Amino acid sequence: MRTNHAEHIISTVESGSVGTRLTASWRRSLQKHGLDPSRDPGPRRFSDAEIAERRARLEGFMGLAAPKLDQLFQMVGNTGCSVLMTDRDGVVLDQRSKDADAETFRAWGLWTGADWSEEAEGTNGIGTCITEARALTIHRGEHFMSRNTVMSCMDAPIFGPDGELIAALDVSSCRADQTEAYARLIAGVVSQTAKQIETEAFRAAFPKARIIAAPEERPEGAVLLAVDQDDLIIGATRAARRAYGLGFGSQIAPRPASDILGRDDSASALERAERAALKRAIARAGGNLSAAARELGIGRATLYRRMNRLGLNDTGAN
Repeated sequence: MRTNHAEHIISTVESGSVGTRLTASWRRSLQKHGLDPSRDPGPRRFSDAEIAERRARLEGFMGLAAPKLDQLFQMVGNTGCSVLMTDRDGVVLDQRSKDADAETFRAWGLWTGADWSEEAEGTNGIGTCITEARALTIHRGEHFMSRNTVMSCMDAPIFGPDGELIAALDVSSCRADQTEAYARLIAGVVSQTAKQIETEAFRAAFPKARIIAAPEERPEGAVLLAVDQDDLIIGATRAARRAYGLGFGSQIAPRPASDILGRDDSASALERAERAALKRAIARAGGNLSAAARELGIGRATLYRRMNRLGLNDTGAN
């Protein structure tokens, strides 16, 4: 079985056909990384000191992610699945599995400290998800290594507040009867959980900013903008950066949110959110604009200007 799988991988790559994205990953594994699909030793494991160092780099992020990992495991743990989160290098930093399944996952290398990068293990859920920066499922025989064809892996990337890939979320199954259809169902939950973690990390990175969710949906993640008190964009998720051409990296050149989201005769998402925020503040202050401005952290003159722009003059405020 393993010999046949390895021969299939090699013949497919050497045929030179364009093939699919899966074939492209097999080609990288064989030709770029020089891996042997019949190699027996499992994934290498980093030392405890190296694992601790990698965790320390993501300490705040891991704390935010942990409750979401717990929720995901509650959903899939009883179906013979483990939940893992890796860093951007594909090294497992957090893992959950049922006691009854733990020995199986440990034997497969699906355990804390294991290196599941594509460079080390060839085509696999974690490594290929990171390499291609997209959610995917690698089901049994789609793996590069013959020894990994016993598992099904559903993965999604997690991007940090700077838009760069920071981690990967994985659910792997040890069930021999796991079907591709069921794997697709789990994959949807994995992607949704990854988006939730990304959103939590983004909000935590901009605690004093107003977070705006743009109206369009993007499969690669939440489209969120962080806007300061002057309505300038100071942060954006990866999906937002791609949607609005904001570029990547830790710093964004401040730009008016209204310029990015566009303004027309109908209220934009920004204007609707701003109008609602102003009206709430004025209502809480009982119509006292000075008090409302203090609550919003802006000056009374700035509040007047925003009210005029948004047509909120007739509020009964004083």
